Amino acid sequence: MRHRKRGRKLGRNNSHRHALMRNLAKSLLITVDADEDAEGKPAVPGRIKTTMAKAKEVQPFVERLITIARRTLIHERASEEFQSDSNEVPDKSSSEWQEWAAARAPVVAARRRVQALLGGGDPDSKKAVDVLFSTLAPRFEFRAGGYTRVLRSAQRRLGDGGATAILEFVGDDEVSMVRPETASAVSDSESDSEVETAVEEANGDGQEADSEADSKTGQETEDDKD
Repeated sequence: MRHRKRGRKLGRNNSHRHALMRNLAKSLLITVDADEDAEGKPAVPGRIKTTMAKAKEVQPFVERLITIARRTLIHERASEEFQSDSNEVPDKSSSEWQEWAAARAPVVAARRRVQALLGGGDPDSKKAVDVLFSTLAPRFEFRAGGYTRVLRSAQRRLGDGGATAILEFVGDDEVSMVRPETASAVSDSESDSEVETAVEEANGDGQEADSEADSKTGQETEDDKD
């Protein structure tokens, strides 16, 4: 029984499997900000094609990295308040620098953690970390999980006929700066105001109709008296 042996072996030993997961994750992250003039650029940014088993295995790893990067955005904005605009060498003994360093510390720790998970300080890992924190974290700031999707491909792999799949990021490159609950609250308030306006207009029309009916009734009563 395979109790507490979660995951797929993928026909590899432990170290080889971890290296495979790191390389797949870096390949997916690098394609988001690939150079247009570079040789071998991806046809669609933020998408890779691999086997179905590998795609399902690397998907939780990539989403875990994005979650780590998302949680640093609040610290990133807090550190910008203490950042100076001058190009002078900062005085590390000053209170301003101490406050900036304290606010920036979670961001630095998260970047080091992600870089260690991606396998060290090679150029691909550094580029993947930059893409993760500068592009993907703001893009998925208000999305609570589900950053990627796996699409089964009809084309089989040559050789063994294995099932292939496409692993890609959801959504587009546009960053939504409005929280979903805020947007729904705004739409609800607008709908409520429209309903109130319609009710007021209906009440006004009803009052006008009542006054006209009363005036006609009064005129008919006077005519009858005459």
